Amino acid sequence: MGASFETDDQDDSTGAGFSSINVTPFVDVMLVLLVIFMITAPMLIKDIIDIKLPKTATSDGQKAELIGIAINKDGQVLLNGNLVDDENLKSQIKEMLLINPNTQGVISADVELPYGKVVRVIDQLKIAGLDKFAVQIEKEETK
Repeated sequence: MGASFETDDQDDSTGAGFSSINVTPFVDVMLVLLVIFMITAPMLIKDIIDIKLPKTATSDGQKAELIGIAINKDGQVLLNGNLVDDENLKSQIKEMLLINPNTQGVISADVELPYGKVVRVIDQLKIAGLDKFAVQIEKEETK
């Protein structure tokens, strides 16, 4: 598998040629050993280092509850489809937060509604303790 090369410097009559070692099998073996080392090294380190991972506060698996807050064009507020006034809105939100602190709200407001009324409802939600909410919108169609 070795190759024989002759150079101009050498005497052709002696038959002494330059021979080299084929390093391809050597490189193949080294690459296989490298891959094996790369796979086994993290496993060995994991067993050597004793680490206690921290626990999370939300490990109880309680999922977020979504509630819908809708404001129609007349300024009436609906909580999960039921008409409520400001005080009733706050009390019901507080009850929901006591049951599930991960409660989140989605606010939907009519496009013709003045912005100030939406802000008033957001203030009521914050007073009740609901800090996690999103405002629902429709994407404009591009022409």
